[in-house]
Amino acid sequence: MTQVLATSRPRPRVSGRGALAAAVGISAVAAGVFAASVLVGSSGLSWAAVLDPAHPLHAVYQARLERTVLAFAVGAALGVAGACMQGLTRNPLADPGILGVNAGASFAMVLAISYLGLSQVHQYLWFAFGGAAAAAVVVHVVASLGRDGAGPLKLAVAGAAVTAAVSSWTSGVLLVDRKTMESFRLWQVGTVGGRGFDVLAAGLPFLVAGLVLAFAGIRMLDTLVLGSDLARGLGRRVWLDKLVLGLAIVLLAGTATALAGPIAFVGLIVPHAVRAVTGPRHARVVPLSAVGGALLVGLADTVGRVVLPPTEVQVGIMTAVVGVPVFVVLLRRGRMGGL
Repeated sequence: MTQVLATSRPRPRVSGRGALAAAVGISAVAAGVFAASVLVGSSGLSWAAVLDPAHPLHAVYQARLERTVLAFAVGAALGVAGACMQGLTRNPLADPGILGVNAGASFAMVLAISYLGLSQVHQYLWFAFGGAAAAAVVVHVVASLGRDGAGPLKLAVAGAAVTAAVSSWTSGVLLVDRKTMESFRLWQVGTVGGRGFDVLAAGLPFLVAGLVLAFAGIRMLDTLVLGSDLARGLGRRVWLDKLVLGLAIVLLAGTATALAGPIAFVGLIVPHAVRAVTGPRHARVVPLSAVGGALLVGLADTVGRVVLPPTEVQVGIMTAVVGVPVFVVLLRRGRMGGL
């Protein structure tokens, strides 16, 4: 058994000192993006506006600070959710958007708005969790049909099918309910603008709980990527490990979707970019995916504010614009990190 552990444990792609340097570098870039997100926009801000509460533009600073903090929180949640989902399903294409979690959360929220008349984020959250969890269960059940069980490829196909079906139902509800469509329109493209700290406070306990479960499951991920049979052989209770990690994914992806709308590519691209630098060990991939996700969403929101002045491009669109070139570069250079 000791020999199995020694041969099967993922090897880091860089040394511990190199991973530390990468962590410091990414954190420094994230700090720079945070400062740029606060200071850059359709109108620039001086340090006087930031430091002086009586300055005429201090309210602009407060609004940008709130959306920046929300963007970083949502990005960190999606990055960690993507890393956990790819490790749990042993599928490098796994992402809360691809496996139906975001679509399920969206559909439940549309039903809550249309049929129950809910309009506050703290009311949406519970429906987002329920929809995300239901979609994840349905995808797993559908992928489990047949003799080979829920393999990585079947999970991706089942997720795409469930996402298409749920998205069609969402569109159907919106087409016959114009009032709900107006409430849902901006949220649907993904945005962090116009939402204060009260919105983040409503979801913060669930984000923290999801992060705690995800970080507690790092050792589980390193074992589950070896396959269920080998994980059982190593003494893991696979069903319990999957339940813990699945709950973490639902909490993180469901809360992020409720707070900012469906934001794609973050959960897919960030873990791959991190893994290409640090190697497959989840002790490095999970925490750095939180930093990388925050960096990507914060950068996308900042670029979206200046690319087409005086209007703004929503962050849900800009993450695709910013993230797809990174994805293509990783593919061309063969740097897609293995699980």
